[in-house]
Amino acid sequence: MFHQLTISEVRPEGDGAVAVSFDVPETAREAFAFAPGQYLTLRADVDGADLRRSYSIATAPGRGLTVGIKRVEGGVFSTFAQSLKVGDAIQVMPPEGRFTCKGEGRVVLVAAGSGVTPMVAIAAERLAAGAEVTLVYGNRNSGSIMFREALEQLKDRYLERFTLIHVLSREPQDVDLLNGRVSGAKLLELAKAGAIDLAGAEGVFLCGPGEMIEDVAQALEGLVPPERVHFERFYTEDGPRPARSAAAEKAAEAGVQVEVVLDGARRSFAFEAQDDNVVDAAARAGLELPYSCKGGMCCTCRCKVAGGAAEMAVNYSLEPWELEAGFILACQARPVSDSLVLDFDES
Repeated sequence: MFHQLTISEVRPEGDGAVAVSFDVPETAREAFAFAPGQYLTLRADVDGADLRRSYSIATAPGRGLTVGIKRVEGGVFSTFAQSLKVGDAIQVMPPEGRFTCKGEGRVVLVAAGSGVTPMVAIAAERLAAGAEVTLVYGNRNSGSIMFREALEQLKDRYLERFTLIHVLSREPQDVDLLNGRVSGAKLLELAKAGAIDLAGAEGVFLCGPGEMIEDVAQALEGLVPPERVHFERFYTEDGPRPARSAAAEKAAEAGVQVEVVLDGARRSFAFEAQDDNVVDAAARAGLELPYSCKGGMCCTCRCKVAGGAAEMAVNYSLEPWELEAGFILACQARPVSDSLVLDFDES
């Protein structure tokens, strides 16, 4: 699942952020082929804890393999990542993620902070393919802009087809419309001013904090068909978890027999009161299930409920049709029945 890759470059990318590039050996080139918008999961032992975090790829295919990592206050892994250096080896999972283009010719990208990382890759690939791209990018100030040089190079190269709009919340700009935070209202104002074409966009991609995504998505309702709006939320480091329902609490107290199907093999373990989710329960029993973010955002732990029932603490990645088909996120799954069967081999 994980490959050990050597870091080939580390460079600053705005205040408190770094771009980390990897050397991919010839034997792993096929495994690390990616689509713009996908992410890598990095794994490291930090102060005795086995941590995994997902970071978006910031390069277009054929241009190397680079991720952007911004330090989060209190974030153990993101702080650790700032000390990475050339020559270090780190475990990396092959690319995953569904936040990708499908050949759209007119694209609007909306990002805040480190949410620009996948947008750099998407913009570079779409522009090279002849598309028209607009990026609305929000930051506190000009010093916190990530991948500024890469974006300026794209702007210079594709002057007629790439529109780059910086919105700053703590550094006044000459145009008042470009001050403040990126929001749904701000986007509608930009569209009204003729700076962006939302109604004509074949795809609108949103990446950043959840509240920004929700606000912008709501503003786009009735203006952009929902199937053209795509989003990827930030993964936030460990925070409060929603409490278990009464049914999940009862099942956990009684103990639940969980069976998983993974790579054709069946394994069983017990889910008990101390377990917050199926992935943790499996780990306690010595079984490693697929996961990366453990925040309900990445879909690495997607599986199908083949027996019994479970609820999810949160879900930011499964689509309605997947929920109806019985898919669930194991990192968020809490049994509500006395037994549970999960099939990771179902697609």
